[in-house]
This record gives sequence, C-alpha cells and structure tokens, in this order.
Amino acid sequence: LDRFHLAQDVVDRVPQLGPRAAYFRQAVRDRLIEHKQYIETHGEDRPEITGWRWDPSFKAESPRATSTSTEGDNV
Repeated sequence: LDRFHLAQDVVDRVPQLGPRAAYFRQAVRDRLIEHKQYIETHGEDRPEITGWRWDPSFKAESPRATSTSTEGDNV
C-alpha cells in the first residue's frame, strides 16, 4: 500500500466530494503511471520519493474530541 492508493481510498469514503473525486482519482492514476515509467527507465524511485524526509519541525495538532462519552448512543 502506498500513499497514492491510500489517498484514493480516503476519497472513496468521502461522499461529499462528488464529481471532484473522479478528477482526483484520475490525477492519482496519472501520477502512478508516471512513477512506473520513471522506474522502468531509471531503475529506481523518483527523486521526490527517495529524497523525502519527515520535517523534524512539524508538530501535528491532535484533534480534540468535544465529548468522549458514548452514553447517549444506547437509546
């Protein structure tokens, strides 16, 4: 599983995207084809993949739940 397939899976699960999802899925497919062609030509991943690193200064904000109680779920 790579980031492209993961992104496609997420888009498939967001019905609010509607027709925009098709454009995104096509862009991802195109990117995968380009990547495969690059590998066939050069024998390795594209530089943006091999050179990618986590940004050590990135601090993700964790989403805060407004309520963690589930007592109202059992009605």
